[in-house]
Amino acid sequence: MKKLIPLLIAVLVSSLPCGSLAAEKIVAKSKPDISLRLEVENAIGKGLTWLAANQQSGGNWAQAEYPAVTALALTAFQGDPSGFYKRKFEKNIKGGYDYLVKYVKPDGSIYGKDLKNYNTAISMMAFLVANNTAYEPILKNGRKYLISQQDDFGEKGMGDHPLDGGVGYGGTYKNSDMNNTTSALEALHYTRYLKSDVANDPDAKDLNWKAAAQFISRSQNLKATNDQKWASDDAENKGGFVYFPENSKAGETKLADGKVAFRSYGSASNNGLLSYMYAQVDKSDPRVKAVTEWLGRNYSLTENPGMGQAGLFYYYLTMAKALSISGVDTMTTKDGKKINWRQDLTKMLLDLQSADGSWVNQQSGRYWEKDPNLITSYATITLEILYRGL
Repeated sequence: MKKLIPLLIAVLVSSLPCGSLAAEKIVAKSKPDISLRLEVENAIGKGLTWLAANQQSGGNWAQAEYPAVTALALTAFQGDPSGFYKRKFEKNIKGGYDYLVKYVKPDGSIYGKDLKNYNTAISMMAFLVANNTAYEPILKNGRKYLISQQDDFGEKGMGDHPLDGGVGYGGTYKNSDMNNTTSALEALHYTRYLKSDVANDPDAKDLNWKAAAQFISRSQNLKATNDQKWASDDAENKGGFVYFPENSKAGETKLADGKVAFRSYGSASNNGLLSYMYAQVDKSDPRVKAVTEWLGRNYSLTENPGMGQAGLFYYYLTMAKALSISGVDTMTTKDGKKINWRQDLTKMLLDLQSADGSWVNQQSGRYWEKDPNLITSYATITLEILYRGL
């Protein structure tokens, strides 16, 4: 009998792709908000229409040397809940995949200029949701490549370096970080149905998931489970995540006792929760509970907590993924208020959409968020995730 791969929580495509394992999905409430769902379908359609109109002649979106942007656009098309725009823009989708295939390298990586690991992981997700068995060799080789990129700087297999177990950008950018680790773990998690086939290759090996979980823990402000001295349990930062051990994109803060804490921030904390889920850490684990509580205490849709407007739409995307896959329906804020985060985030994205169907970060250009190709893809995928739970 034909195998079935999981329904991607990160994409929530409208029909099950083929593959193995039980489907992971959001079950809509018994009484879905039909009116809001119709608004979301319309917004998604406008976003996909904008993307179709702005595809370049080579099949790519934005800079040709960074296939990840095109992969995100393709992922957005594949997640269309109505199926209407996916059919309408079939030629655009085909052109995008034809372009993407050209960047597949013999070693399994998928990139143009640099940022090899990031581009590979994001592109693998686009190939996966295409539901095309012709892409399975690409996915198998991509798995082998990403597994080979797991860092092990100290004595091999001992986890004696703070960055051991994680994944970085690749190439000349060596050290691990939470963004790239999460992207790699996502691609490996959702292609795990191929592991049995890859295992038949005598040169193949699986990711060291124990080491990955250790790296994730070492990026969390939680002294009980982080064996690094820098971790802080102060009220502002406890449970949240930084970019990588002893490095936070949100900077540092001086505590009352004179010690310096690396500040936890929103998108990194979403990635921390996501990574724990991909590494199959139990939801009852104190590390998972701690980051979920930090996200509740710092809940915001007007900023990426700790980062202001920088990376705001990436924060929205990682929020939708992390809270959905971990089964969080309501967030508990620091004042005890219960928040229906799905409805809040949905309405925020509807308000932020431009009349032409695109989205862009109006306040900050950090992390490429002035590029409407990237941000329209982020926002559309986010709405596709939210749609299933409304």
